Amino acid sequence: MAKVLVTGGAGFVGRHCIRRLLARGDEVHCVDPIVPLTGGLPPEKWPFFNPRDYENFHFYQEDCRTWFKRVQDTDFDYAFHLAAMVGGRMMIEHNPLVVADDLSIDAEYWQWAVRVKLHKSLCFSSSAAYPIKFQRREHYVLLKEDMISFEFDIGMPDMSYGWAKLTCEYLARLAYQKHGLKSVCYRPFSGYGEDQDDSYPFPGICKRALASRGEKTLTVWGSGQQLRDFIHIEDCVDEIFATMDKIDDASALNLSTGIYTSFIDFARMAAELCGYQPDVRGMSDKPEGVFARGGDTTKQQALGARYNIDFRDGVRRALEYYERGVK
Repeated sequence: MAKVLVTGGAGFVGRHCIRRLLARGDEVHCVDPIVPLTGGLPPEKWPFFNPRDYENFHFYQEDCRTWFKRVQDTDFDYAFHLAAMVGGRMMIEHNPLVVADDLSIDAEYWQWAVRVKLHKSLCFSSSAAYPIKFQRREHYVLLKEDMISFEFDIGMPDMSYGWAKLTCEYLARLAYQKHGLKSVCYRPFSGYGEDQDDSYPFPGICKRALASRGEKTLTVWGSGQQLRDFIHIEDCVDEIFATMDKIDDASALNLSTGIYTSFIDFARMAAELCGYQPDVRGMSDKPEGVFARGGDTTKQQALGARYNIDFRDGVRRALEYYERGVK
């Protein structure tokens, strides 16, 4: 049994990681202040399971920066560092200075990790860290981990959120080089699942498709032509647990499928699964973000990790879940 810290554990990714950790029998310490608009939920309201049913679950509703100052335990085997001020594209583009709070969170985390001699850190970065020059309409490619080089070129990331995640990765690198703190930096792409917060594209499009059933028009944000790499949260978790002990030097690993899907095609798929075929249109007054963001899977596959849930099946599962909720 391992002793594990999960910062930001009440959020979408954190909840699913904690479910797996508890199933393994690990002692889990979840720290999350449950900030509005970030997708965090109190434990008694977590979908699919109640972590309080497990004696090995401990929850602290407080800012992790306060927790780091208060708790000096030196026997944590792993820390899943997920704490961040992040919501959907609306927050990233319209509240960039709120996202800058992540710099403070990460600074406190790494100082704590070094101080308590943490055995292993799982640092959750983002695909937003990748240079936007590789994600433009006129030129886009699948993003490979080595496209970010702290020695030669880090490029221009996506807004303040991308900069914050790049800084976190760099601190992970320094912690390994200077203090021997083992780490792996995950770069998730467009993770999705039934219990994701509505501020993200996946639940928004699925629920809009259900609500507009039978109508002639269905709308999506931006032009609708923007491309994303959608990976189911269960596949993300599977890949995390398959690789968490295979990288120690703070290098990065994508969590992706390598498949581009446009918002328009996604909405058409959802509508078709709902039994109708509307004209799908973009809403130009809503933020779109970069044009194309997809992750190369070469390194994942070399480490024995790959996705299993087809996007159409994932959409079908979500629609059935949301429809049960409506009824």
